[in-house]
Amino acid sequence: MTIDHIGLEPLHLRAYEVSAFRLSESEILLRGRVRDTKPAGLYIAEDPEPMVIHNMTVDLVVALPGMEITDAEVTFHVNPHEQCPSIIGHYQKLVGLSISRGFTHRVRELFGGPRGCTHTSALLQAMAPVAIQCIWSMQASSASRQAVHITRTKPSAEQRKAMFAFNLNTCHVWDEHGEQVALVESGQTLGPPLWAANRMAELGIDPSEWEARMHG
Repeated sequence: MTIDHIGLEPLHLRAYEVSAFRLSESEILLRGRVRDTKPAGLYIAEDPEPMVIHNMTVDLVVALPGMEITDAEVTFHVNPHEQCPSIIGHYQKLVGLSISRGFTHRVRELFGGPRGCTHTSALLQAMAPVAIQCIWSMQASSASRQAVHITRTKPSAEQRKAMFAFNLNTCHVWDEHGEQVALVESGQTLGPPLWAANRMAELGIDPSEWEARMHG
């Protein structure tokens, strides 16, 4: 079913924004924000501006390669009730958790229902996949910081397994019995992702140069 929303009365806008930053060779900063907005005039007829009703941010420092949260800070910028910020300190229980496998379950267990803020906990679940994406981003960042001519040791079978372990069984492409996992386990490289390959073609870059930087 396809419905064109043009011309329909807007009722609500929720936006998640998650950014990741390199802190060091072994740490990243994840910064997430959830923001709910009501359209102008919906709650207050005379109000000409959209009205923000929720605005929360979460900062997480994540250590690599174990993906352990080493620091956490939750900030409520806009909230509906005076009591809302009283739960902020509870989110220090994030420290020590792994943001990889089982993180969604642990967030529900620790912060679900009356144990947390529903909007902040939903944001945390949106942040976790970004942390996993950063495993590959950090590899690319490290490669770009090295001279191309530096010879690096080819990763062992154990190292290769660790590099893709966080993706294993997360979708049909990364099925542990599938073709892609079999290629990685056999020691073959997967080549650049489609979006990178397409951009290289636009720029006239030989994909083998990318392979050399990423895999040595």
